[in-house]
Amino acid sequence: MDYGRYKYEQKKKAGKGKGHAASLKEVKLRPRTDDHDMATKLKNVRRFLMDGDKVKVTVMYRGREMVHRQLGRQQLDRVTEMLGPVATVENPPRMEGRFLSMILVPNREGIAEARKQEEQAAREAKAMEAEQEAKAE
Repeated sequence: MDYGRYKYEQKKKAGKGKGHAASLKEVKLRPRTDDHDMATKLKNVRRFLMDGDKVKVTVMYRGREMVHRQLGRQQLDRVTEMLGPVATVENPPRMEGRFLSMILVPNREGIAEARKQEEQAAREAKAMEAEQEAKAE
């Protein structure tokens, strides 16, 4: 084996041990974010967590909204409540200037359970669809 091939093999072995590093995704909210918009943002957060990424959820305050900091805290409490099974709080909510933010990390057991439920729901939907087609014929 020549030296170039040896170096290639060594580089390949060194790279093989490296896995997917969890990147940090960020989702920004406002204290007055409405329910439907919140549901859309939470769907994205859930997707990021299912992919194994950490998520930073940030509430941005503008102008006089700083007076009502409890609204942002309520938003973050709702986020943790709705994402309870698939996420755990790594850093609790804290103020950083005009931003209130917290970091969520994926909960492996909760994600596995959520995937099982999604698969079961997909199977049931497929069975219902087949049943509907059978009745139509």
